[in-house]
This record gives sequence, structure tokens and C-alpha cells, in this order.
Amino acid sequence: MDLGIRGKRAIVCAGSKGLGRGCAEALAEAGVDLILNARSADVLDAAAQEIAKTYGVSVTPVAADITTEEGRAKVMAAAGEGIDILVNNAGGPPPGLWSDWNRDDFIKALDANMLAPIAMMQAVLPAMMERGWGRVVNITSQSVRAPIAQLGLSNSARSGLTGFVAGTSRQVAGSGVTINNMLPGIHATDRAVSLDSNVVKAEGISMEEAKARRAKTIPAGRYGTTTEFGAMCAFLCSQHAGFIVGQNIMLDGGAANISV
Repeated sequence: MDLGIRGKRAIVCAGSKGLGRGCAEALAEAGVDLILNARSADVLDAAAQEIAKTYGVSVTPVAADITTEEGRAKVMAAAGEGIDILVNNAGGPPPGLWSDWNRDDFIKALDANMLAPIAMMQAVLPAMMERGWGRVVNITSQSVRAPIAQLGLSNSARSGLTGFVAGTSRQVAGSGVTINNMLPGIHATDRAVSLDSNVVKAEGISMEEAKARRAKTIPAGRYGTTTEFGAMCAFLCSQHAGFIVGQNIMLDGGAANISV
């Protein structure tokens, strides 16, 4: 399927690896030029070169912490005018118990997983609306719809972002701009390794046992891949997705038993 977005320009945050990389590659395959952001310059530069060589698109790497005001300013300065697509993404806060976290922990989580993506949307939406076309995809978490006990910081911050998108997406849809959220379950990324490592440490089992145990909780029987995640992102950014507005799309292999 031709997604109809060849020649568009996209900002992909935290796009050097994991789910962000999957989204960046899928957009590049569709012919989208990228402003690719991540914190680690070495990893980012390597990813940018590989994507540009593989798909023949322009990839501008911007090493910056997107959760900070300075980082966002650096990304926007490199992007310049004419951004058509924004993929918001940032690493999730650490797991723990409700008694582990103080106010500073919650503020940090809100800055990274709620306020940073809101600030990026506020930066790009006016021009998208003026041009009459735009796509925003926020990578959040399945915990928004099916809260995970040990991910209380993520549950809280990402739920706040979801509430913001619910209203904002409906305010901008009439201008040809869509905003939607992708809610990943467990995918084969560094985040999964981190979560499984915590189980290994807490229960004294092997990494293979931890992964097998978690896979059994997923009806699909496996972890998701960054490729299939990226494909959904690219579709939401396509010309064919203009009637999908303010949705929270679960990509969790059926792990969360939610009927609506």
C-alpha cells in the first residue's frame, strides 16, 4: 500500500533504537525525510546513517534530551519549518512500589512522559493546522488502559498525556491534523530487558525463564517486534488515516483483557 506521505518531513523522538527506531524505519520506507532525535550521539549517528543508506531519505540526527526545554529547542531549531509528522517518544520511568516514590520522582516522570510531548505538540500544531495537514503519534503504554502495579509513575504520567490528547485531538481534527496514541505492551526492546532483569534479580531465576514466563501472559505467545510496531505508526501517519482521531491503539498481543 502506498501510504501517500513520500516527501513529508517527520520528527521522531528517541528514534535511534527500540520502538522509536521501528517508527523511524517505517516512515523512511514510506519516503519520509527524518529529523531523528536521541540522547546518545554515537548510537544516533549510526542509526541515521543506516536509515538514510537503506531507504534513500534525508535523515538529520539531533543528539538532545527531548525531556528538557533545551533539548526540545535544539530539535526544533534543526527541524525548521514544514514539519508534517511528529512521533513523540521517551523512555519510561523506573518501576517500583508506591512507597518508593517522592514528589521529585513524579515531577520527573511528568516532565518526560506528559509535559515533554505536550510541549512538542504545541510547537508543531499551529503550522500543521495552517497548512491543513498533519499527523502526531504519541508512544505511550498499555498501562494507560490496563495499569501495571509496579509502573505507577508511568501509569500516572502517561494517563495525563492521554487526557490532554483526548481533548486536543478533537480541537485540531477539523484542520486536517490527527493525533493518536500507540499503547505498546511488551516488545523486544531494551525496556523489556530492563523489566525482565528486575524479575531475574528479585526472584533469582534466569533471563530465559523470566522471558518465557512473561511470554505466557501474552495470548500471542511472544514479544512484539519493532517492525510491526513501526508499521502501525506509519499507517497512522499516512494519507489513509485521516478519520482516526484521538484513539488509543493497543499493541500488546492481547495481553490486556479489555472489551472496549
